[in-house]
Amino acid sequence: MTESSVGKRCGAVAATGLVLALTAVACGGSGDPPASVSTPGTATVPGTTTTPAPEVLGGTMPLSIGAGENRLSLIVRDGYAEDGWVRPFEDETGCTVTTRIAATADEMVQLMHTGDYDGASAPGNATTRIILAGDAAPVNIDLIKNYPDLSGFLKDQPYNTYRGTHYGIPQGWGANLLMWRPDLVQPDPDSWSAVFDPASPYAGRVAVYDDPIAIADAAVYLRATQPDLAIIDPYELTGVQFQAAVSLMKVQRGLVGRYWQDPATLISASGAGDVAIGTSWQSVANRINADPTTLNPVATVVPKEGSTGWSDTWLVDAKARNPNCMYLWLDFITRPAVQAQVATSFGQAPANPKACDEIAKTDPAFCDAYHATDDAFYSALAVWKVPLSDCGDARGQVCTGYDAWQRAWRQIRG
Repeated sequence: MTESSVGKRCGAVAATGLVLALTAVACGGSGDPPASVSTPGTATVPGTTTTPAPEVLGGTMPLSIGAGENRLSLIVRDGYAEDGWVRPFEDETGCTVTTRIAATADEMVQLMHTGDYDGASAPGNATTRIILAGDAAPVNIDLIKNYPDLSGFLKDQPYNTYRGTHYGIPQGWGANLLMWRPDLVQPDPDSWSAVFDPASPYAGRVAVYDDPIAIADAAVYLRATQPDLAIIDPYELTGVQFQAAVSLMKVQRGLVGRYWQDPATLISASGAGDVAIGTSWQSVANRINADPTTLNPVATVVPKEGSTGWSDTWLVDAKARNPNCMYLWLDFITRPAVQAQVATSFGQAPANPKACDEIAKTDPAFCDAYHATDDAFYSALAVWKVPLSDCGDARGQVCTGYDAWQRAWRQIRG
C-alpha cells in the first residue's frame, strides 16, 4: 500500500500488533464481521437477539453540505483517484486530496477502522464488514445530485445498504470472467470445468483471484453442477455447502500456476505463457489486447454455469474529519463526465449510465463491452457481498460467516 497526494506518494508502515487487533475487530466469534458492535448509541448486530438500529451503527447523516474543510483523505483502489479528475475537483472545491491505496479488501477494512480517513472506495467483500464495525456513516443520498441517475440495479444492494439504510454510493462494477489464450487453450471453453476439473489439461497454468471471496466461484460452479447441494446464493452457504466449495478449491490448488490480486501480475503471467486460462476482468483482457506489441491476445466469456462479479461503493467514514469535502467528492465523482473518466481509466462499467454518452465520443463500443446498461447481465451475476452467519432467509443463523471463509482460504493457499 502507498499513501499519496496528487503526484506524490510516500510509504507508511502499521505496527503488527495494530494489524492483528484490527483483524480481530473485523471478525466476530459468531462468524460475522463482527458479531457485535458496542459503540455508543448502537444496538447489537447479527449474532445476537437484539435488533440493530442501522441509522446509528456509525456516525451521523448530515442534512446539508456545508463549506469544504480544504482537505480530503481517501482510501482507494489503485486507479480511482488520478490527476485527471482529482485536480479539477481540488480547483473547484478547494479540498486538497490525499489518498491511501488499499490493495485488498482486508486492508480497506483495517484502514477504515483507524478513523484516519474521510471515506473509501470499497469492494463488496469489504463494505458490510466496515458498516457492521460502526466505521461507516449513513449516507444522505438526497444530497448527491446525480444519485437519481445512477443505475437502479446498483442501488439498495447488500454491499451498499444495510437494513434499509444507505451506507454508500455506487461507483462502478464488472464481471469476473473466464479468460484464456486461444493459442494455448483449444477449443474455446464455455465452462468453469477448465479450471476446476482435476483432469484439466491446463494444470499448472490456471490463474485464480487471491482472496477468500474466490470461494464463491467454486460455489457458483457447484450450484450448477451439483444440484443436490441446493446452493441458492454462493455467499449464503450452510456448513455442508461451504465445505463442498472449500474441498473443490483445494482440488483446484493443484492446477493453479498463479494467484493474483494486481492485474499487472496476471497480464505479465499471461504474456509469458505461465497462465493459459483463469479468472480475470474485462479490463485485464482489454489491456492485453490493446497493447500493440502483444503477440498473445486473449478471449473472455461468462461460462455457462454463471459467474461472480463486483460492485464498488464510496463509503463515508463514521469519524470523517472533513465530511463536507467528502460529500462534495461524492457529488463530483458521480457526474457523467467524471464517471466516464474513471470507467475508461480503471476499466469498469460506470454507475451513472449517462457516462456512456461521454465515453461514446471516443469509444463507441466501450459500454456495450462492459454491459454498462444491461440490467439482465448484472442481475445474472453473483456480485460480491460479505458472507454472514445469518442466511437472510428462513434458515436463520446457519450460514458460514466471513471469518470461516478467511480461515479456509489460508488453508487452501497453504
